[in-house]
Amino acid sequence: MDTENPSAPARPQSRIPGKNHPDGHRIAGVVHDHVRHTENFTVIGNDLTQHPDLSLLAIGLACYIQSVRRGTAVDIKTLAARFPEGPTRIAAALRELEAHGYLRRTRERTATGRIVTRTISCNRPGHRGAREQATRRPARRTSPEEPAPRKRLPAVPQPSRPWPALLQTAVDVLSGLRREDPRLLLSATDAEHLAPGVAAWLERDVTPTAVRHALTENLP
Repeated sequence: MDTENPSAPARPQSRIPGKNHPDGHRIAGVVHDHVRHTENFTVIGNDLTQHPDLSLLAIGLACYIQSVRRGTAVDIKTLAARFPEGPTRIAAALRELEAHGYLRRTRERTATGRIVTRTISCNRPGHRGAREQATRRPARRTSPEEPAPRKRLPAVPQPSRPWPALLQTAVDVLSGLRREDPRLLLSATDAEHLAPGVAAWLERDVTPTAVRHALTENLP
């Protein structure tokens, strides 16, 4: 019985295209020979170019409209003069695009009283740009009854023994600062908050006059 020689060279692969495919022929279908565009191009979504419900004319017309400059006329008469399909088929294609949200057409009156049709092309139906959302979003109203947030006051030193008489003397010192400088007019809340810091000075045998002098000296 013959045996296979393990040292025999492997059978060479065929160099003829398609011979090595299991079916013996090339795979059918499109092959893309693409070059990356760097200028004069438009980005079109596959949801449009492969839309399952739009006609080929509607898809092509939408691609054309998305590619033209802002302000270009895209009414039926202009499109019929540009393309060979004729006004009837073009009108039907525009209605398809409107039905699926790729076009919005409104009639508006100009400053001179003329009625014109405004066409808005949407490359993603159902999604509106940030600029349009910003113009349509109502401004937030601030209720006049809402008080402005109060600035948090800084922490102050505390006296070792906060006697009521000591704190009242500190409040009197702070309240009298406005007589030295009108800019040092303090509210009752501010004076009560700062009083413990002044009281900490007073309990160290610093006189009210010395405290007042320290707080008002060398102000800008």
